[in-house]
Amino acid sequence: MATEMGRMPFFYNQEGRLVQVDYALQAVSRGSTTLGLKTKDFALLSSQVKPTRPLMEPAEKVFVVDDHIGATGSGYIGDVTTLLDQVRVAAQRHRIVYDEPIDVGTLSRNLSEYLHEFTMYAVRPFGASVLLAGIDHLGVQLIQVDPSGTTFKGSAFAIGQSADDALETIVKGYRPDISVDVG
Repeated sequence: MATEMGRMPFFYNQEGRLVQVDYALQAVSRGSTTLGLKTKDFALLSSQVKPTRPLMEPAEKVFVVDDHIGATGSGYIGDVTTLLDQVRVAAQRHRIVYDEPIDVGTLSRNLSEYLHEFTMYAVRPFGASVLLAGIDHLGVQLIQVDPSGTTFKGSAFAIGQSADDALETIVKGYRPDISVDVG
């Protein structure tokens, strides 16, 4: 019976965690190593392009959401692109309705609510985590949204296969005052 419960998306395990969300987080941890870094002047997004088959072009990994916001993600690439389409539509809708660009925090909350809906009602959570980076009235912003809909604000994030090693490297050399000119 325990294995049957693990397949049902709306069941909790003995630790009180949603089983399907844990599976989605595992998908993120097996995805391409993806980084986000924020300083006082800029944000940087980067994602590893895994080798593909001969004669195939690699999938695009870093995307423009709006004039002032970029995004990338790790996990199932189909889920990443679906989520990025969702945030693009939300940004466009906001611009049309309010005649102003959406701020990064509002966009992350929109994505968070969308992702959270997929943890309920016996549907599969997205196997992807997204990094949003941009500049708005609060300055440079960097936000991670995970498959459960949880958001994290920070100065640096690493998600995907080698996230721990990447974050360790970032922490060693990170300075909030680093500029684009410093190499």
